Amino acid sequence: MNKLSTHKRVMILNMLVEGMSMRSISRTVGVSINTVSKLLVEAGEACAEYHDQAVRDVKTTRVQCDEIWSFVYAKEKNVQGATAAPEGAGDVWTWTALDQDSKMILSYEVGDRSGATAYEFMVDLASRLRNRVHLTTDGHKAYLDAVEGAFGGDIDYAMLVKLYGDPTGHKGHERKYSPAECTGARKQPVFGEPVKEWVSTSHVERQNLSMRMGMRRFTRLTNAFSKKLENHIHMLSLYFVHYNFVRIHKTLKCTPAMAAGVSDTLHDMEWIVGLIDARAPAPKKRGPYKPRKKVNSN
Repeated sequence: MNKLSTHKRVMILNMLVEGMSMRSISRTVGVSINTVSKLLVEAGEACAEYHDQAVRDVKTTRVQCDEIWSFVYAKEKNVQGATAAPEGAGDVWTWTALDQDSKMILSYEVGDRSGATAYEFMVDLASRLRNRVHLTTDGHKAYLDAVEGAFGGDIDYAMLVKLYGDPTGHKGHERKYSPAECTGARKQPVFGEPVKEWVSTSHVERQNLSMRMGMRRFTRLTNAFSKKLENHIHMLSLYFVHYNFVRIHKTLKCTPAMAAGVSDTLHDMEWIVGLIDARAPAPKKRGPYKPRKKVNSN
């Protein structure tokens, strides 16, 4: 079986996390689109497994959470009339939890924007923390029951509720691209004793921008959106492990994982290729060579 060299696989994965589309990568590297897709699946599975095992017992102080919108195959309003829409088609929300100090992504969840998904997200986050933390989310009501169910009273939690002005000032086509103006924000304590000066979602919202810049399928107003939910999740898994363990944060001068004390090593993309190879099944042993018997043609 033909196998891509480590150099080519590193090149493809680097292009994926830098925001290139899969077809652009196939043309640039000179491989088929199926090869790029297969490598993404392998990398996504390996990275999801590594994140689940490595990001545990994290000691932190301040955590920020947010959700970012995208869609698979078609927007929710168009799924019903879409031809052969696969399972998982429609609006997809990615929930992220960011350590404010180390900038590390502690937990993520892919699903809808319901209370059930919020609860799964918060339970996963709680399982990865060593100590009581100060948590800030936006004003999405689904967080209220989810945080209480996952943490009980063992958390200092506040919401940052943003206030928006009337969007009617935008006219015509401009209104589609210009969000309503944020006129202020209200810091609302919910559980425990949150510190007013720490109530912020600025860092996790900045991370949302990094996600849109680093993953082509998050780019708005293009046809680069995900066509399958599975590939969408694989790309997220690759992106988050690369962001946490490989990419040096310019302000921190090290990776978020190193800043959080989760890792003491600066990894590279070749290391992620190693994670893929470590999961590959061992090649089967070939039996002894048996020469074919000659068949008399007469």
